[in-house]
Amino acid sequence: MLWQAMTAARDLGRLHEIASILIRHGFGDVVRRLGFAHALERAGRALRWSEATELAQLEPQASVRRAMEEMGPTFVKLGQILATRVDLFDPEWIAEFTKLQDSTPASPYPEVHQQLTEDLGAPPEEIFAAFEPEPFAAGSIAQVHLARLEDGTEVVVKVRRPGIRVVVEADLRWLSRLAELIETGNSELRHFHWQEVVAQFTQSLRRELDFGAECRHAERVASNFAGYSDEASPILPLAQPAGEGESSSLLPLIVIPKVYWQWTGERVCVQEYIQGISGRDVAAVDRAGLDRKVLARRGVGAVIKMILVDGLFHADPHPGNLFYLPGNRIAFIDFGMIGLLGEARRGELIHLLLGLVQYDSAAVAGVLLDWTGEGDVNEEALKTEIQLFVDQYLGVPLKQLKLGSMLADLVAILRGHRLHLPPDLALFFKAFITLEGTGRELDPELDIAGEALPLLRDAMAIRYAPAAMAKRGWRTAIELASLLSNLPRDLSRLLRSARRGKVDIHIEVAHLKHVGDQLDGAVNRLVVGIVVAAVIVGSSVVMAVSTGPTLWGVPFFSLLGFACATIGAIWLFSAISRANRADRERKPRGD
Repeated sequence: MLWQAMTAARDLGRLHEIASILIRHGFGDVVRRLGFAHALERAGRALRWSEATELAQLEPQASVRRAMEEMGPTFVKLGQILATRVDLFDPEWIAEFTKLQDSTPASPYPEVHQQLTEDLGAPPEEIFAAFEPEPFAAGSIAQVHLARLEDGTEVVVKVRRPGIRVVVEADLRWLSRLAELIETGNSELRHFHWQEVVAQFTQSLRRELDFGAECRHAERVASNFAGYSDEASPILPLAQPAGEGESSSLLPLIVIPKVYWQWTGERVCVQEYIQGISGRDVAAVDRAGLDRKVLARRGVGAVIKMILVDGLFHADPHPGNLFYLPGNRIAFIDFGMIGLLGEARRGELIHLLLGLVQYDSAAVAGVLLDWTGEGDVNEEALKTEIQLFVDQYLGVPLKQLKLGSMLADLVAILRGHRLHLPPDLALFFKAFITLEGTGRELDPELDIAGEALPLLRDAMAIRYAPAAMAKRGWRTAIELASLLSNLPRDLSRLLRSARRGKVDIHIEVAHLKHVGDQLDGAVNRLVVGIVVAAVIVGSSVVMAVSTGPTLWGVPFFSLLGFACATIGAIWLFSAISRANRADRERKPRGD
């Protein structure tokens, strides 16, 4: 099956490159198990099994991370997505995935210049008053050049690497096939939900390749922060936004770079250049006379607003994506990784966070059980563990609570029960844990739980305000009216189908399905056994015939029959062994 899936000419070269990297990092056994070696050898491509070096002596987590770095941008981005799946991987794996960096050598400028000329409609030196050919930053997907407009405005020009989409799409195709193969062939790895992870990753990476989409998200976030103030509540906007040219105290507290749409598209975007203090340079914050505590508090309020009120948030608020501006203002850049949360999900998050801050274990357990669905879970054991987890914080002052750490520990409980979060929540947990780390770099005494509590109450007040409830009620009423209006037609169709005998009722019982699968397998093995026996008998008869071709003095067709019978017998024993092993894995422990 893998050979048929992987031998497309457009993907074979990339597969050879990836397999070679895996072997060099000590994962040759993985290459063999997945069938890569067989596929490539049949295609005439030799793999160097002796390439494994001291790299294979590293810890598995470090080896995987270094292999991902070598395999290129798709796998670097995959690692960054896996770093958000705290519900699937242990902390040591998350720590290694977090180390994956985008920094790579810049693409040759002639290629970049040609692509820019195509996208801008003219060479960059004709579009801009000044353009810096040497990029000041280069990542796995894009590189960034400085430029200046005719009116003197400083801008950044973000350019997608030439030819990167072809490589990424090839990687995504075989990653999808690989995830399907892993889930169907390995019961131990199945609980990682690889197909779901790859689907989430594919959606995220294709969105990141489209700079137009990134800029649209940035503008939506900027619109959501119009008139934002933390004087009363960071959640609630002012009636009127600050106007241009007003004093710094009335300038926007949260700054999003302006997009110049006349030069922005899928492969290039032009944005305002933010001149401020990098979030990585905390010492410069002190030298500039900015207030670290105010910056930390405003950053927390801004991210919580994005998550709980707007439903569109920056999913990676690490120091490299932040700038600190005069007036204790904050600028967010790089909206390539964003999170989207629907209204219902935001309501669940408010209840979860309030439950943690207010030590309400029942509320926390209720939300988590809703998220994990109807899987095979011992609800009583899970509720008891959550109760013990929340109880250990009773009496602890809010100032001493580390909300991000609490969330990480809570997810570890889910992981222990082999439960996983819905994909849209993975980025929330990543963003919130990153937020706490960034905030504490600015202010080691940051009381994130104390800061979050009034914001959560404000978000709850907004959610259950009369206007919001009326809006949801009106929407529900419209859906109910639509359902009732379609009910006669649907009943008529159902009765018509019933009269024609076309109503099918499908009932699937898991245990009966398993029994049926076992019967199918047993019948197949029985048939193979009968055929093998018949071939042996027929070959024995042919042995007595003296005419016809011989090999080593034995009738050729008799030898051929015995060979086929031997192969069939080996397959039969292998199938029986696999079936017995699968039954043992399915059997609950202690039975």
